[in-house]
Amino acid sequence: MATPFRRILALLCSLPLLAALAAPALAADGKKTFVMVHGATAGGWEWKRTARFLTDEGHTVYRVTLTGLGEREHLNSTEVDLETHINDVVNTILFEDLHDVVLTGHSYGGMVVTGVMDRIPERLAHVIFLDAAVPEDGQSLWDIFGANQPLPPDRFKDGFMQVPWVKPGDKPPYSVKHSIKCFSQPVSFRNPAARALPATYVAFVPEGQTLEERAKMDRGWQRAQERGWGIRTFPGGHVAQQEDPQGVARLIAEIAEGRPAAK
Repeated sequence: MATPFRRILALLCSLPLLAALAAPALAADGKKTFVMVHGATAGGWEWKRTARFLTDEGHTVYRVTLTGLGEREHLNSTEVDLETHINDVVNTILFEDLHDVVLTGHSYGGMVVTGVMDRIPERLAHVIFLDAAVPEDGQSLWDIFGANQPLPPDRFKDGFMQVPWVKPGDKPPYSVKHSIKCFSQPVSFRNPAARALPATYVAFVPEGQTLEERAKMDRGWQRAQERGWGIRTFPGGHVAQQEDPQGVARLIAEIAEGRPAAK
């Protein structure tokens, strides 16, 4: 008869095998693992309601809050840069041991997820750019939207992009000032495996703007087309996830599951 120690040892040795046998069953149930990256000055809190609709459907959602923002405001510093934020997301995926990730990035988050694609494409199944920056290799956010103009002194000072609508005494959650280095540092996007990943660009289209007008002025849309990515649209402003969190969740799930746009 095996001793208690030998029985425990045998059980421990069998755990990796049991996990490996269980993995295909988990993947076969159609549920997805989402990692969501917010935009400038925001935090994971901004995607809480959207994430809840996804988790209610049985999906797994990680809402990363980037260093210095949201509930990590206490780490805010002018030394925080784009690479810091790329590391935030890469390490979430690696330390949580996530695979087949559906990675989403909103606004500035498009810069971050581009860097994540370049670093760990083997962990990703699909990348969704939600009204987000779509940079080329070696571009910064300011290269895309700044038109080679100097930083506006009333909005960018003391090493931060200021958010004047946040007043002393405001209760969380709220936006916070954001290090300028995040906007001036270029991103790497040269890994062939990253460029081969399935990706979708979603344009949030506000009321009064036609799709034709939006497509003509939206560089992210144009770049996505050049890369052969999927294109989807959603009615709403730049923070449509706040206006219609359920609708945005439904759209994200449709894209991840490969479902076509509703007619």
